[in-house]
Amino acid sequence: MLLVLLLTGIGTRDRLTWSMEVMWIVAGLPLIAWTWPRFPMSRLLCWLLALHALVLIYGGYYTYAQTPLGLWAKDAFGLARNHYDRLGHLMQGFVPAILVRELLLRTSPLVRGRWLFVLVVCACLAFSAFFEMIEWWSALVWGGAADAFLATQGDVWDTQWDMFCALLGAIAAQLLLARWHDRQLGLSPRP
Repeated sequence: MLLVLLLTGIGTRDRLTWSMEVMWIVAGLPLIAWTWPRFPMSRLLCWLLALHALVLIYGGYYTYAQTPLGLWAKDAFGLARNHYDRLGHLMQGFVPAILVRELLLRTSPLVRGRWLFVLVVCACLAFSAFFEMIEWWSALVWGGAADAFLATQGDVWDTQWDMFCALLGAIAAQLLLARWHDRQLGLSPRP
């Protein structure tokens, strides 16, 4: 992961956008290394975090509005814009859902069930809203230089779509991966 970060940082199209996209990885890797002896994460969570990191790096390297994958999908499906940004925000709900779920199950008295599901979704939406504020603050600080980071592509509903995608990701992760995650955490199957 460090090599990919280094290589993409050298050849990126927009260093400011790349820096803002990968800051989560740069902050997260040392945090994971520091907490690992006391709090090793499940293998599922590690793979999801690595996948999310690759999505962020790819989006940061090209800028979300210019990713070749998103441009291909735009042309192939006749879309009005490059939707790679939507994938990024879907992942922004999907991966943190498993992270929050693992944290809550391992460090709180919360047990599997409706409240866990709801609280995980709420945490992911809170993070998504916070990220949208970061985008807003970056627009205030850097003005037009932050346009590539914002990736709105002229969509006045971009913020709402971003949070909706995170919501869908948080729900989908729990519906699709909860049993697998439970097994990795050593929790007995639910009746």
